[in-house]
Amino acid sequence: MDDQTSSLWQLPLHLQSLIQSELNEGEQITWVGTPIPRHFSMRSIGIVLFGIPWTAFALFWIAGAAGFKIPDFQKGFDFFPLFGIPFVLIGFGMLTSPFWMMRKARNTAYVLTSNRAIIFNGGFKTDIRSFEPESLGKLHRKQWKDGSGDLIFDKEFRFEQSNTRQQHDLGFLAIQNVKQVEDLVRQLIADTKSGST
Repeated sequence: MDDQTSSLWQLPLHLQSLIQSELNEGEQITWVGTPIPRHFSMRSIGIVLFGIPWTAFALFWIAGAAGFKIPDFQKGFDFFPLFGIPFVLIGFGMLTSPFWMMRKARNTAYVLTSNRAIIFNGGFKTDIRSFEPESLGKLHRKQWKDGSGDLIFDKEFRFEQSNTRQQHDLGFLAIQNVKQVEDLVRQLIADTKSGST
């Protein structure tokens, strides 16, 4: 597995440090991977599609509140149209979500060890989640033609910016050679059941 674990040293230094400090005594790394940024960012396509009409309506509302004309500052300033600006900013955030997802992908790492699967979700702060072998029974694979894909451990619901409840996959997302990684995870599950770990 040396060729696979060598990718640990290709990660940003802060992720390398987090991974090393997360490992328990005697716990060995069997695989390290990162999301493919382009594939990872495609997960936000629904947000972008929702953001298009949202932003268009917010801009239309501001224009309507301003009387569909350029403000005449000689007659005083009307603050009412400015109430639409936060909604435009939210829309801009949704439209640029692929960029933020690509940035997040570069700060995210997936680690499979002799004891568990660990997700290091990057961003402004790093969220670390561990999955013990007994919690990986719902393992599900989504694979693309190039062999990359998602290895899903579980699902969770979160509230998004638009205050809607969205379902999110938990697992090793947008990784290369997803079938090979699934085999490693299933081997970890089998080893645990047989008591060999």
